[in-house]
Amino acid sequence: MIKPLRKIRKLLKLKKVTKTDIDIIYKRAVENDFFDRKWYEGFYSKRFSSEKEAFLDYIRKSSFAPVNPSENFDTVIYNRLNNDIYHADISPLEHYLSHGKNEGRISSAMSLQWQPTDNVKFSQKLTAEAKNLNVAFNLHIFYEDYIERFARQIEKFPISVDVYISVAKKSFLEKAKSAFLKLKNVNKIEVRVGENRGRNFGPLLVEFASTVNDYDLLLHLHSKKSLYSGREQTQWSDYLTEYLLNEETVVKRVLNAFAQDPSLGVYYPTTFWMMPDWVNHMTMNKGPMAQWCSDLGIKLPSDFLAYPVGGMFWCRPKALSGILDRSYSYDDFPKEPLPNDGTKLHALERLIGVVAEHNGFSQLFYDPATARFTFDQGFIYQRYRSNIKNLEGLLQPYKCISFDVFDTLIRRYYTVPDYAKLKLGQELQAVNAVDNAEAFVELRNNTELDLRKAAKFKGDVSIVDVYKEMAKNLQVDEQLTSQWMNREFEIDLNMISSKDEMVQLFNDLGAAGKVLWVISDTYYTKDQVALMLKKAGVVAQHTLLVSSEEKLRKDNGTMWQFVKAELKKEKLSRYIHIGDNVVSDAQIPGDHGLANFHILHPMDKWKALGFPVKELSTSNVAEILKWGPLINNVGRNPFLGE
Repeated sequence: MIKPLRKIRKLLKLKKVTKTDIDIIYKRAVENDFFDRKWYEGFYSKRFSSEKEAFLDYIRKSSFAPVNPSENFDTVIYNRLNNDIYHADISPLEHYLSHGKNEGRISSAMSLQWQPTDNVKFSQKLTAEAKNLNVAFNLHIFYEDYIERFARQIEKFPISVDVYISVAKKSFLEKAKSAFLKLKNVNKIEVRVGENRGRNFGPLLVEFASTVNDYDLLLHLHSKKSLYSGREQTQWSDYLTEYLLNEETVVKRVLNAFAQDPSLGVYYPTTFWMMPDWVNHMTMNKGPMAQWCSDLGIKLPSDFLAYPVGGMFWCRPKALSGILDRSYSYDDFPKEPLPNDGTKLHALERLIGVVAEHNGFSQLFYDPATARFTFDQGFIYQRYRSNIKNLEGLLQPYKCISFDVFDTLIRRYYTVPDYAKLKLGQELQAVNAVDNAEAFVELRNNTELDLRKAAKFKGDVSIVDVYKEMAKNLQVDEQLTSQWMNREFEIDLNMISSKDEMVQLFNDLGAAGKVLWVISDTYYTKDQVALMLKKAGVVAQHTLLVSSEEKLRKDNGTMWQFVKAELKKEKLSRYIHIGDNVVSDAQIPGDHGLANFHILHPMDKWKALGFPVKELSTSNVAEILKWGPLINNVGRNPFLGE
């Protein structure tokens, strides 16, 4: 059920803010050095007619944007420490000065988590070239109230535009025409009713792709509301439209940037600051992304990537050649209702920047936290700039904490999981037991896959089952393949070592009385995993859940259903899971309503630090031997800020 804002405020014992209240808060903010007009104007490159006007600008933006009133108050930290304030859509400083300080809530000085590596500047005065840009807006309006909202924002846009609108219902048609036709800076409008298929991208591509493709620039927006908190929230949408359309000082610089730099292809603000740490990951979309990439003739990108999260962006249409210059029908897109992730549309959203870069264009970003334009894509990892001490502090409120095993508590010397299988294959090849080591790895993995298919991917398979099946397929004695199985585990165990800081944290949490679980999706048996944990120095008492024995998996959600039931049975209400796999350790438990904390896999940390991208596989032993130990060493501590 959607909770109206006034109900949220009532729950927080907040009354409606009056003009007098704001005057009092403004006075307190200035007197206590929480608001500094000179600093605010300088940092955000904006001038105001009075101190009060500048303060009101901060109050308006601070419920949805990572802006600060001075160096003495951090808006993001206050919101993250007080999610109730964020969900109530209240300015953090307004709350702190009117209620939070007396309630003992903590405020902190400004602390920027990330700084762009470049310093890109554009003039705030609109150039003659920018004024002459031929600009189209494409708006997809599913929620009727966005008609007036978009119209009010477009009215302030500094140059004339053509507007192409798709609406969800016929009843919106006349209202939309009336709202946009009266705008003096709109040259022409075209409004069509789109099918409820393809979300925002379907109507853009089916109705208007060929039309907007002829313009110098395109701004694509849609009416977006988030319902995850139990009520309608527009902060994510407000954030995007603020820095795509509404904030004059940003918009003029964006237009100048496109006019000045013909290689600039796409612009959008950095990812919304309240999204999960891992949102810039391909998540469940690898399959549909691979299909798009195959159709477009481009290479599948890395797991973490820069893309306009939320599907709103400026682009030079020719930068999206391959997408905008095709013909589409609504049948090209999946029907509603859609899952939360893993569709052709989620994949397309992630490929906007990839396609532009493939076509030889760059992506430009505006980072509101630092008030800087940048080409630096480091923002996609910015929430990983933390350390073990911060994680330890975050875990204190939780009674029950679970950890993943591989690349969370333990690591492999050569990083690549299949290297133990390859070394076994090499040993077998040396005694003429198999013809080729790589072919042995392929046979070993295909046998495992065949068993999973036979089980219709329900439950999980065990390494014991795999080698029994290999005995059948190769028509050799089970005792022989059992020896191979034991040797594979022995080789892998020998290469296992501790993720020192994580294991120390695990043991400290155990000593502090926390209830600890260890959960792994693996073909290894519970006894084998226990031996690996023991070798890594895990000594704190814990419950071990292994998919091969529980016949439940994290990556299909069955393990998390079990965990939820166990938590309820044990009456453990404060629980969090920690792991390195974005999908199975973060996204899926989150979908089940379980708190989680994602840490970087060693390979992801390697890429985040800007080292050469390496795709290690058993087909290239030289690469494994050269890069595997280096990546393993860099990935021991999962944070970028240690």
